[in-house]
Amino acid sequence: MEPLIVGLDVGTTSVKAVVYEPDGSAAAVATTPTPTHYPRPGRAYYRAEELWDCTVSVLRDALARVDDPRRVVGVAVASMGEAGVLLDADGRPTCDVIAWFDTRTTPQAEWLDRAIGKDRLFASSGISLQPIFSLAKLLWLKEHEPAAWARSVRWLHVADYVAFRLCGVAATDYSIASRTLMLDLHRLRWDEEVLREAGIDPALLAPLVSGGTALGPVTSEAAAATGLPQSATVAAGGHDHVCGAFAAGTIAPGVMLNSLGTAEAVFVPVAKPLSDPQVGRQGYAQGAHVVDGRTYVFAGQYTSGASVSWWRDVLSGPAEKLDWETMLAEAAAVPPGSLGVTFLPHLRLANPPHDDPRSRGAFVGLSTDATRGVMTRAVLEGIAFESRNSLDGIVRHAGVEAPREFRAIGGSTRNSLLMSIKASIMRQPQRIVGLEEGTALGAAMLGGLGAGVYPDAESAIAALDAATRDVEPDPAAVPIYEEVYQQVFRPLYDAVAPLSHEIVRMQSERAPS
Repeated sequence: MEPLIVGLDVGTTSVKAVVYEPDGSAAAVATTPTPTHYPRPGRAYYRAEELWDCTVSVLRDALARVDDPRRVVGVAVASMGEAGVLLDADGRPTCDVIAWFDTRTTPQAEWLDRAIGKDRLFASSGISLQPIFSLAKLLWLKEHEPAAWARSVRWLHVADYVAFRLCGVAATDYSIASRTLMLDLHRLRWDEEVLREAGIDPALLAPLVSGGTALGPVTSEAAAATGLPQSATVAAGGHDHVCGAFAAGTIAPGVMLNSLGTAEAVFVPVAKPLSDPQVGRQGYAQGAHVVDGRTYVFAGQYTSGASVSWWRDVLSGPAEKLDWETMLAEAAAVPPGSLGVTFLPHLRLANPPHDDPRSRGAFVGLSTDATRGVMTRAVLEGIAFESRNSLDGIVRHAGVEAPREFRAIGGSTRNSLLMSIKASIMRQPQRIVGLEEGTALGAAMLGGLGAGVYPDAESAIAALDAATRDVEPDPAAVPIYEEVYQQVFRPLYDAVAPLSHEIVRMQSERAPS
């Protein structure tokens, strides 16, 4: 029988299971919304058992559409990078999972800055100190959930946890470990000195492995729950955006990947980790790729597709949501530049090159000409300007090769207006790689590596049969966008940041304890 491989994507918006042929064509897909709880502004959490139940559900649904599930030989999991699960000695969760974007951990990040220092943390981990990273989450749990902390013996990231439930083996791949502040990126090992100074026992962390490492076979319990065969190998997965980059073939310098979903990544492979502390001070992250110990520089845009969804919710009535076609048609009728309206997409925190968790979003240039279509187009343009700003900040640093090719994957690539705007603002064609669920495919390829379907990463990429299409810049729009970008968008953060900081201060003083 021809083998099949399965990729799981436990993401911010949904949990997906996709069954693939080795050439990357999807044989079956199942998805369900990610159950997320929002107890109050600035806070969000998951329940580990709910995430596992969703995983079981989508696996059963996808495998039911396959002629013979026994063909599945490998499976791996991609997930958001920073959220994790504390487990007791019996492998049971001891508390809720702080969502990756939750900012309750700002005081813990501020303490890390005072106790260890941003530059020192960057020098080891390659990432800028932000409250979303796992070390700050662990410190919050240690302080605010002491009973759960006392019972906990293991911390697993969401991808690690799902893999653990599938095969019973605890491990963390280097790409997800790169989102913790606890990995020594240069030596690819947990930084025991940082852990000691932060008061975290290194034994809490799982052994480190490369993505695609075979962990073990599916357990009988997991097989009964999911429909996976016990003969299938569970392999180490990785950080969702990095798995997507693998599937898109973005593993060497000279190519930039734009991964567009609820959040967005500007992903630039580099020859070796950057040492300039200014990279960290600007909020950029570095990390290990899911394959071969390669390195990348990464700029996360935390509310990319989320900005569009938020704006749609604002426009929608209580009974039904405004349909996407109407929104985008209205925006397409507006000329480039949105009649002077500009949007800063900092709905959760700032994006690189600004390291500022207190930044907030803004519209400027409003007038009575600002119709619904104008505002919608401004949101799309703001997302694209933010990507350009992040990329410009990266390529200014020594050791970063300016990309010759721009690739794009993810759900937002289906927004043709957004991609056209991006091409004009970036002044480069955007090559959309037609992967079916690129993040899940990257995970499945890692499962295939673990099961021996592919001998190495390059062979896995070469085996894919992915269509591409190019979106060209609009020559008439390029100079308009260049002027708006240079004269309005780039100065916008500095202009509104003091007001954002004052708003955050007032809100924090009035928030319940």
